[in-house]
Amino acid sequence: MRTIYLTMSVGVSLFAMSACSPATDANTIAVSNASTKFDLSKEIETSPGEWLTTGLNYAETRHSGLTQINTETVKDLSLAWHYDLDTNRGQEATPLYNDGILYTTSAWSKVQALDAKTGKLLWQYDPEVPGEWAVKGCCDVVNRGVAYWDGKIYLGAFDGRLIAIDAYTGKKVWEKDTIVDREKSYTITGAPRIIKGKVIIGNGGGEFGVRGYVTAYDAETGDQDWRFYTVPGDPSKPVENEIHKSTKETWTGEYWKVGGGGTVWDSMAYDADLNLLYIGVGNGSPWNPAARSPEGGDNLFLSSIVALNPDTGKYVWHFQTTPGDQWDFTATQHMILADLEIDGAERKVLMQAPKNGFFYVLDRVTGEFISGEKFARVNWATGLDPVTGRPDIVPEAFYHKTGKPFLGEPGPMGAHSWHPMSYNDETGLVYFSAQDLNFPYIADSTIEEGTFELKDKTVNLGVDLAAIGLPDDQETRTSIRKSLKGRLVAWDPKTQKEAWRVDHGGPWNGGTLSTSGNLVFQGNRNQEFAAYHAKTGDKVWSTDVQTGVVAAPMTFEMDGEQYVALVAGWGGVLPLLLGELAHTDEGKVPNRSRVLMYKLNGGTELPLAENFAPVIDPPRQFATAEDIDSGRVIYARYCSGCHGDTAVAGGPIPDIRATYALHDADDWNEIILEGALEERGMVSFKDALSEEEVQNIRAYVIDRAEKSTSK
Repeated sequence: MRTIYLTMSVGVSLFAMSACSPATDANTIAVSNASTKFDLSKEIETSPGEWLTTGLNYAETRHSGLTQINTETVKDLSLAWHYDLDTNRGQEATPLYNDGILYTTSAWSKVQALDAKTGKLLWQYDPEVPGEWAVKGCCDVVNRGVAYWDGKIYLGAFDGRLIAIDAYTGKKVWEKDTIVDREKSYTITGAPRIIKGKVIIGNGGGEFGVRGYVTAYDAETGDQDWRFYTVPGDPSKPVENEIHKSTKETWTGEYWKVGGGGTVWDSMAYDADLNLLYIGVGNGSPWNPAARSPEGGDNLFLSSIVALNPDTGKYVWHFQTTPGDQWDFTATQHMILADLEIDGAERKVLMQAPKNGFFYVLDRVTGEFISGEKFARVNWATGLDPVTGRPDIVPEAFYHKTGKPFLGEPGPMGAHSWHPMSYNDETGLVYFSAQDLNFPYIADSTIEEGTFELKDKTVNLGVDLAAIGLPDDQETRTSIRKSLKGRLVAWDPKTQKEAWRVDHGGPWNGGTLSTSGNLVFQGNRNQEFAAYHAKTGDKVWSTDVQTGVVAAPMTFEMDGEQYVALVAGWGGVLPLLLGELAHTDEGKVPNRSRVLMYKLNGGTELPLAENFAPVIDPPRQFATAEDIDSGRVIYARYCSGCHGDTAVAGGPIPDIRATYALHDADDWNEIILEGALEERGMVSFKDALSEEEVQNIRAYVIDRAEKSTSK
C-alpha cells in the first residue's frame, strides 16, 4: 500500500491531623491510624490543607480551597526546593501530602517519601520492575501515583503487581499479582483508589491483545474481593459477570481470541452518597474491528463509562462514548463529579472530555446523557444525538469497511488524553489540556487476506504502521509539526462552550490544578510552569522548569504556608512515538525528571541546565535501497513506538541515530537479538526478528542519520 503522510500528527499520610476528628464511616480514609479517618467527600470544606488521594477527593475535582497563593500574591511564588529523581523517563504522578510528608512516584514505579519542607528523601521503595517488561507497555514506563489507607501506601507496579508499603518505613507489607495471564502484555500505570477499605486497580495493555478488567482487593490483607471484566469472555464458558450474558450480543466473531481490549488503565471516581464507583474503559484490541468483531456491534463496554457497586463489583449502568470503537478513542480520561443546575434543576453529574473530542455531561445517578459538544477539531462524527448521546459517525471513518485511508481527527493521541483536569465550582469552569492532531487510519491488509495474527513484542492494532511515516523532505516535516495544536481550555459544562483558552504552540501539555485563590496551574511542553487567572485565562505567573511537563500539580498547606508541588519530566506516548513531531521550534524537549516545590518567597533556583543534544555521526551505508526500505517497514512495527517516527527521538529515550552500535553490526545484533541492554528496557527480539531483518533496521537508521546530517 502506498505511503500516506500525516498532515498534522499521528498520531500520604503518616501522622494524625489536628484538623480531623475521629470517625467510623466506612467511606473515609485513615490518615494516621485505625481510629482517625478522613472523609474525602468533605475534604475541601473540612481540610483544604491536605491532599490524600490522587484527585484530591472522591469527586476527583483537583480544586483546592487554599487562598494564600492568589492572583495578587502569586507574583512572589518561587522555588523552595527540588529533588532530582533517579530515572529520566516520563513522569506523570500527582503527589499526595499529609502532615509534613510528600508521597510521589517516578518512572519504573518507584515510590518516594520526601520531607515536604526540605525535600529530603525519607525513603524510596523500588519494586524492581524487570527491564524487559518495558516492551509490554505502549506508552513509556510511567506511573501516575499512589493511594493511602491506614498507615499504608498502595502502588500499582508497571509489571502488574499491587503492593502495600508501610508509610512509616517504606517496607513492603504485602504484594499481589493482578495479572490473569503473565504471558500477555498487561501493565499498570494508573494510581489505585481506596473505596471503603478496598484497593481498586485496573490495568493497561489494550494495544497488545488483552482483555480488560478492574479488581478490588482488601486493603489490609491484599485478598481479592471482586473482579469486573469490561468485555465478555469465551461464550462457551460461564460468564464471570452477569451483565455479559447480554453484552456478548454486541460482539461478533471470535473476539475472545484477540483479547478484545477495554482496559481500565486510569480514571475512576466515587459517589459516597450513591455508593457508586465510576470507571473509565479503554479502546478495542485490536483497534481494527475487522480483526476483533468482524460483523460489527457496539462492543460493550469498550470506550465507556461504567458505574459499579463497590461492595460487590456488580454492574449498575453504563454510557458508551464511542460505540464499536476503532480509533483508540478511550473513555479512560479523567472524570469529575459535580452538582450543576441544568434547566432550572440541580443535577448530580459526571463530566468527561475523552479522546474522541466531545465534552460529556451525564447524570451520574442513572447514566443518562445530558449534553455533549465538541471541544476540539473533530471529523469522525458530525455530532451527538441530543437524546441518546450516540455519535453520528461519518461513513468515511469506517476505514475497515471502505478499504481507504481515513485521516481521522482526533487521532489515537486524543483531543484530550490522560492529563488530569480540574473543576472550580466557584467559576463553574472545567480546566483541561486540549489538542488538535490527526492520524491516517489505514487497515492492515493481512486482515482481508486472512493472514493477520497477533505478534509478540509489538503492538497489534490492525492498522498499517509502515504506511504512515513522515516524508524525508524537511520543509514538509517542519510544516506538519507546526500544524499540531495544543492549549489550556476553560470549559463551561452548563453551556457546553469554551470560556477561554491559552495556546501552547503544540500538543501534550500538562494536567491542571485549580484553587480558590482564583488560579489555574499547569506545566507545559515549553519547559514552563505557569499560573493563570481562573476567570480570564490571563497568565499571572510563570517559571522555567528546564523540562517538558505532562503531570498535574497539587497544593497543600504546612505550618501556615501554602505550597505547590509538581513532578516534572517529559515523556509518555506522544514524545516516544511522534519523534520530531513532538519537538518545539527549539528542537527536542529535554527530560530532567524532578520533584519541584514552590511557595511564596521560596528563595531558591534550579541549577544551570546541561545540553542534552545528541551527536549524530553515522557510518557509511552498507545496504541496498531495497534492504533500507525493508528496514523501514520493520522499524515502523517494532521500533517506532519507543524510538520515534522515522527514527527521530522525541522523548526521553536516547536517539538511536546517535548510538555507537550503528557502527558495528555485531554490537547492533548484541543489543537487539541478545538483549544486552535488557535491564534498561531494550529486550531481545531474537524470537521475533531474524538477523537479516535486524541489519535491515540498522541500514534504515543509518539512512535516517545520513539524511539528518546532510540538511
